[in-house]
Amino acid sequence: MKWLLAFGLILSSSTANHTNEITIMWENEPAVEVHRSDFSIPWFGYPILNHTMLDTLIKQLSIQFKKEPKNAGLDDYGNIIPEDVGYMLDEKKFKEKFYGSFFQNDHSKFEVPTLRVYPKVDSEIIANIRTKLIGHYITYYNSANKERTHNISLAAEAINNHVVFPGEVFSFNNVVGKRTASRGYQPAPIIVRGELSEGIGGGICQVSSTLFNAADRSGMKIIERYSHSKQVPYVPPGRDATVSWYGPDFTFKNQHNQPVLIRAKTYPGKMIVLIYSSDEINIDKRKVPSTDSDAIIPEEPI
Repeated sequence: MKWLLAFGLILSSSTANHTNEITIMWENEPAVEVHRSDFSIPWFGYPILNHTMLDTLIKQLSIQFKKEPKNAGLDDYGNIIPEDVGYMLDEKKFKEKFYGSFFQNDHSKFEVPTLRVYPKVDSEIIANIRTKLIGHYITYYNSANKERTHNISLAAEAINNHVVFPGEVFSFNNVVGKRTASRGYQPAPIIVRGELSEGIGGGICQVSSTLFNAADRSGMKIIERYSHSKQVPYVPPGRDATVSWYGPDFTFKNQHNQPVLIRAKTYPGKMIVLIYSSDEINIDKRKVPSTDSDAIIPEEPI
């Protein structure tokens, strides 16, 4: 990683004495250079470390040297995608290294210390909870409506591979996030107070409704679920789950003894949600009204 961070309040001019510099390294390359004089408070001829400046530096570096971990999942062919371990700045060790360098009398350098951050879901968990299909649901839509199709695909991708642990509550709004144009969502028909209109993210409610029926069929505890003010065509009456970022959410609780894996996929004109878990799960399935071809499910995990 070859870059230098410019901290206006921290870095002094290029005319500073080279022996005054502390170089902070990343992967054996210079990442940040600071000057002792910028972190020093003179006290009877002796340097005292300015902790306010050091805290400012640490705050900046904690943002720069941070990589979020990535959960394991399944690809479109049912193969396990391994997890990716992240990292974060080890602030305690950084302070120790900085203290040691600060009180030296010549140019010094040290490597950025980091802590490994492990994902919540690893390959072992995925391998264990992909074995048993405990519920599914299929809905249909007009694929000729490109904007709505696009939104459905984006939201399906957002919930795909999400794992809900025992006792954990799944929130559709929290997992999918805000539906905005900057995040790729497009204007499409939505229902507002019983009337059709255009809105960013139109079509999202088909994803939440499909998930609701799959979760309900899987014996999940439905905590929050609202119906549209007008009947929708993609699910039987009363089986929809409307969602809005500033309004209703769809939430459910995994009350089973094992984690569950949500698999969501769109095909031309078809939205499907399947819920998997371990063979050891104790489940009491519910009967849920189906759409026309809801009984047809893939033989392999999607």
